[in-house]
Amino acid sequence: MRDLLRRHPLPIRTRFAHSLVLTYALPPEVLAPLVPPGLALDAYTDRSGVEHGFVAVGLVDARRLRPAFLPFGGDYLLTGYRIFTRFRTPGGRTMRGLRILRSDTGSRLMVMGGNLLTRYTYRLARIVSRAEDGTLEFEVVSRDGRADLRVRADLAGAPAPLPEGSPFACARDARRFAGPLPYTFEHEPRTGAIVVVKAFRTRWEPEPVAVEVGGLTFFDHGPFAESAPVLANAFHVADVEYGWHRGIRRNPDGGEL
Repeated sequence: MRDLLRRHPLPIRTRFAHSLVLTYALPPEVLAPLVPPGLALDAYTDRSGVEHGFVAVGLVDARRLRPAFLPFGGDYLLTGYRIFTRFRTPGGRTMRGLRILRSDTGSRLMVMGGNLLTRYTYRLARIVSRAEDGTLEFEVVSRDGRADLRVRADLAGAPAPLPEGSPFACARDARRFAGPLPYTFEHEPRTGAIVVVKAFRTRWEPEPVAVEVGGLTFFDHGPFAESAPVLANAFHVADVEYGWHRGIRRNPDGGEL
């Protein structure tokens, strides 16, 4: 019964007042053990022939988040850590999406509901967001200290050039790794199935922005402790209607269940 509930059974709608996504490049060998059977890393090879995997750090100010059939919802500040992955169907189609590692929110209700209906692993944190004078700031203090984050984005200076040290050859390449992607992937350990959740949105025009990251503890722990993540890009969108369809289960080989 718990597996049934956690398969994203309800379509969800919201409006992103702000969505800021930082994409970090890491060696594929660091990320590969975190990718379950059925998914593959969505990698990028730079001009020197070095391959990179990526983790998206997303910060969202979501308004009126609710099941799609309800006229009202709640406002939530959310953060998420996702690996860029690919999923192939039996027909040869490749679906690009994000594999969930961790999610944080400032709402107890969101922790309860999110963990009841998804495998997004929500945790409670103190999250503050400020948007003023052409800047957007997020500050996250996690309970376990493993997802603390302080970031300031310069919205007035958009579009910004790529961060120094980015592996991307050009802005067009970086744009392909601007989360969120069309799909989110969840893994059911008991059945081995992949739950595919498709997103829908309006007027999706992310702008590259310059950011100052004052602290990010997620990469200090676990499999990332010895890695050296590099900020590859940062994109921002505002005032976007966004939503997710109900999840669809697929076998690791891509076939629908």
